[in-house]
Amino acid sequence: MKFSWKKLSVISVLLIVLSLSAVLIFRPVWLDWQIDKKAEMLAPYLEEQYPEENWNLTTVPHREDGYKHLNPYYIGVVFEDEPEVTYHYWVENENEIYQIMYSANKNLNDLQFKEENN
Repeated sequence: MKFSWKKLSVISVLLIVLSLSAVLIFRPVWLDWQIDKKAEMLAPYLEEQYPEENWNLTTVPHREDGYKHLNPYYIGVVFEDEPEVTYHYWVENENEIYQIMYSANKNLNDLQFKEENN
């Protein structure tokens, strides 16, 4: 079977377009799945570290406009006793969970749940 360069070029372009389309369609779904998985790993960690506390998890709404510059893998934790502070966690796996930053209008010394990372 003999292919002409023109047919081969058209097939190549179509394959590239289909591949890029698949990436653009499935990337947000993949991100959502990864974030949910990491949030599931974070909850037992928080229960162990702060057994008497209540909290809410927040994530970056990466599918909405205006949030592209934020890392969707940062999971925010807002403790009920400190609602004006969001602690951001990075979850690598079940054994590697780090509090990487916080956002608040408080002095660093006034934060109740700030962890000292080594």
